Amino acid sequence: MEVGMVGLGKMGGNMVVRLVKGGHTVVGYARRPEVVEAVVRQGAKGADSLSNLVAQLTPPRVVWLMIPSGPPVDQTLAQLRPLLAPGDYVVDGGNSYYRDTVRRSADVTSWGFHYVDVGTSGGIWGLSEGYSMMVGGTPAEVDHLRPILQTLAPGADRGWGRMGPVGSGHFVKMVHNGIEYGLMQAYAEGFAVLQAKSEFALDLHQIAAVWHYGSVVRSWLLELTEEALGENPTLQGIAPYVVDSGEGRWTTVEALDLNIPAPVITLALLQRLRSRESDPFTEKLLAMMRNKFGGHDVKTE
Repeated sequence: MEVGMVGLGKMGGNMVVRLVKGGHTVVGYARRPEVVEAVVRQGAKGADSLSNLVAQLTPPRVVWLMIPSGPPVDQTLAQLRPLLAPGDYVVDGGNSYYRDTVRRSADVTSWGFHYVDVGTSGGIWGLSEGYSMMVGGTPAEVDHLRPILQTLAPGADRGWGRMGPVGSGHFVKMVHNGIEYGLMQAYAEGFAVLQAKSEFALDLHQIAAVWHYGSVVRSWLLELTEEALGENPTLQGIAPYVVDSGEGRWTTVEALDLNIPAPVITLALLQRLRSRESDPFTEKLLAMMRNKFGGHDVKTE
């Protein structure tokens, strides 16, 4: 099956390689020529523009987007509109906000194209392990993409599935990432407690390795934590600054809209925001309040 991949970052590039190895014809396009050249060396065809990519595909075409959420998706769709023909498929495999996906679907389908959203998880490990894919679209649309999805997944019958109508794939992936925030925060806090118990001189890498087998908290995330602690036990040189992709925020907002309490995910998100404050005003004001009502000492910088 043919597929055009737009966006060849680390995940997109690895997906191209997996598709090529699975026997698919893939045409890759990115704004940087050297990125395109990299996937060509892996067996894909290269394109120097969206029009060139579309021209190399046989109708009904499948154009898979792996680009940042937000305006880049809308801009790319606007560029694809005059290039595609009725019956062609556009797949958004990035981390788009599901409400944007529903809006875009209405536009794209009015142009005569199919629009399918695929929430994709697997990161840099997807090439070797396969990707977890949460798909939104009609049963017929998903069935048309089945050969691609089965190749990218860990197995033909596992690691992927149709979640529901368009938008549902990105919605499920959004909640998936919100859960990920909470899991990461719990591991980080637990290992911080272990690290602080200095009189035991605990080996955090060893503990992660022990927990990896038989423990109720074992997971792939714990495996990665074990690997990180083995490489850098004291986290030397790592700044305490944690970014967020936006999906934890969207999950928190959605929980509020649905009147569903989600304190763990919400607090994990807030902790990430706190990690970026180099000069936290909040704690300074707290110290001054204590001084005003109780005469408590205030430490100076």
